[in-house]
Amino acid sequence: MRPRRPEFRPDPELTREEMERLQRDLAAEARFTDDGSFSDSPLVVGVDQAFPEDRAVSAIVAMRDGEVVERASAETDLSIPYIPGLLSFREGESILAAFEALEAEPDLALFDGSGRIHFRQAGLATHMGVTLDLPSVGVAKSLLCGRLSNPPEEPFSEGTRVPIVADGRVDLPEGTVLGYAVQTRQYEGSSRHINPLYVSPGHRMSAETAASLAEAHCSGYKLPEPIRLADQYADELAREADR
Repeated sequence: MRPRRPEFRPDPELTREEMERLQRDLAAEARFTDDGSFSDSPLVVGVDQAFPEDRAVSAIVAMRDGEVVERASAETDLSIPYIPGLLSFREGESILAAFEALEAEPDLALFDGSGRIHFRQAGLATHMGVTLDLPSVGVAKSLLCGRLSNPPEEPFSEGTRVPIVADGRVDLPEGTVLGYAVQTRQYEGSSRHINPLYVSPGHRMSAETAASLAEAHCSGYKLPEPIRLADQYADELAREADR
């Protein structure tokens, strides 16, 4: 799968100001509303990365009806350090290369990273989703920005879903819903607890649908199954790269 909007390919040679300007352009192009229903049997890909030495390894696992139908990967140099809010410029080229190696045409992509929950509404899932023009969801393990709206008592029980709304760090009116904290799994009757996932739309998706899709693709684990398997695949590739 090749980019349909190549003008948005992440360029690590840009200045920080130019990167942030591009992200605002991306956010203006992103559609944070549902643009139609998926088929009864969509092809869903999970995307995750690993970082052996100064390299980025991107892994994609494609699934249909709970079965893996294809895996694809790519490895590129890491050109810039990790900068909060600019993750896609560090990892995007590797991810796009992995998509180009993918033979199947996905209906939906679940990314290990943020979508609209981002300072400029343009996290990794938004950047890749707009560039590929692919319905996409960001599934993050930590909250980059925004705040929980009226959170219940923690730890959240399994199935809890709490809106994440814009705060003063986001280019939006305060209180705008960006996504949801989704508790996909929780220990019962234990002193231990599992933190929620922070789910947001990347492109061609509403916040509510993004949360529902992430939750629907979990199979007894915290992470949606396509991302969980992509994480395992990325680690496997990273170990091979280190040999």
